[in-house]
Amino acid sequence: MSAKRESKSQAKAKESTAKAEGKRKPPGKAAASGKKAAALASGSKQPVATAGATALRPRMLDKPVFAQPQPTADPTVFRVPHPSDDAAYKEIDKLNAEHKLFPLPFPAPRGGVEPQLTLAEVMGGNATAIDRITAAGQLVFHALGDCGNTKGPATQNEVADKLTADFNEANASEVPQFALLLGDVVYSFGESQYYYDQFYEPYRDYPAPILACAGNHDGMVSPEAHAASLTAFLRNFCAETFAVTPEAGGLSRTAQIQPGVFFTLEAPFVRVLVIYSNTLEDPGVISDPKIGSTQLDFLDAALKRVKAEQYTGALLIADHHPPYCAGGHGSSVDMLAQIDKVCEANGVWPHAFLSGHAHNYQRFTRTRNADGTQIPYLVCGNGGHGLIKLAAQGAPTIRAPQIVQAASATTDQVVLENYDDTNYGYLRVVVTATQLRIEYHSASDGLNTKAPNDYVTIDLADRKVAHFVASDLGRPMAARAVRALMRG
Repeated sequence: MSAKRESKSQAKAKESTAKAEGKRKPPGKAAASGKKAAALASGSKQPVATAGATALRPRMLDKPVFAQPQPTADPTVFRVPHPSDDAAYKEIDKLNAEHKLFPLPFPAPRGGVEPQLTLAEVMGGNATAIDRITAAGQLVFHALGDCGNTKGPATQNEVADKLTADFNEANASEVPQFALLLGDVVYSFGESQYYYDQFYEPYRDYPAPILACAGNHDGMVSPEAHAASLTAFLRNFCAETFAVTPEAGGLSRTAQIQPGVFFTLEAPFVRVLVIYSNTLEDPGVISDPKIGSTQLDFLDAALKRVKAEQYTGALLIADHHPPYCAGGHGSSVDMLAQIDKVCEANGVWPHAFLSGHAHNYQRFTRTRNADGTQIPYLVCGNGGHGLIKLAAQGAPTIRAPQIVQAASATTDQVVLENYDDTNYGYLRVVVTATQLRIEYHSASDGLNTKAPNDYVTIDLADRKVAHFVASDLGRPMAARAVRALMRG
């Protein structure tokens, strides 16, 4: 799947932020948060110095802002140098060996059992934009994980530049409407002083909303710091109203208004159930005696609503830790079992599951024994952080496709269909009233390449892998030329 890297153009897609139609009603007041998250272990050392700018108050606005007014050249160095985290990781390894690492609690989201956020709200109440998407008959959005980097901006720029190039489309219906980050936005511990270099600066020219799942590195607390878990993530992605935060470092993008670390995103043709798989390296945890069962209650309420409303659109689940994973990171089997139990109880299953965490791309197909329906599970953790090979050093390269879990009386068949552990990349998701298509694009293909490196299509009604029904671009001359070539 590797390809020769093309030279990057400095040209950027122009800002396409639509004017808000009327004022957005601010979200409700935040629910009372639980206890502050404890540090990874008792007896924390002296706090790490943080940028003084984080003490400033956010600047409130009445509508969202996405990209900068004019595109600018990619940075070549970080504004804030990132020192080594080796000492902190040695302490974490020691705590892990002593079984002293546990999932950390998190604040309750705004909005009750099933917090909900609409794409219209994200766009500042822009009903016209939503009407255009609905009239076009399809929604396009990006998804990628593990986009932060501690070494420098080069790989972040490579991915962000290609994402932004996707806005250069002849057909308006093909333009992405938002991006969903699949966790690990900022390394190594989600510190506020690194948000500018690892998030705001790379995506300064991305002309659409950016939402995010929280990853383990976004919620982890360094053993060398006195800090609360998720502090900067909540300020920059779960704000109560549109605001330019100190972390933006003078750039224009406003904080996102997610209700919390788990919620339902409502958009034309699709619902995305975003969950938080917490702070452990492995496995992902969404419910246990320490953090409670609020996320299972959320999933149950969301699936009950899908069933009660007879919702026929695409249903996705997105988190950071993948349920299925090849390579060094393990599969989060207990987390998946909890999710499966809720799905089984409601008779409602997702059409696809998106995750990050493993620093590569992987695509699995799960075929359910019960009814033969198929669910793609995609890992896209090659959004900018250092790549990791699936095969251990010295081991043979993994061949795909191959069965990684055989069907039995108690297990569904799971096939590793494809992977890429050589390139950085992202997902481009296309949803219509009848189909869900998830494409994988390698950043090294260059800004002008529009063909995906891998893809899967699910028929929404049959819930099985299907052939994608391509859009008619209205180019009869080109179609006639192709037919002539086929006739010889």
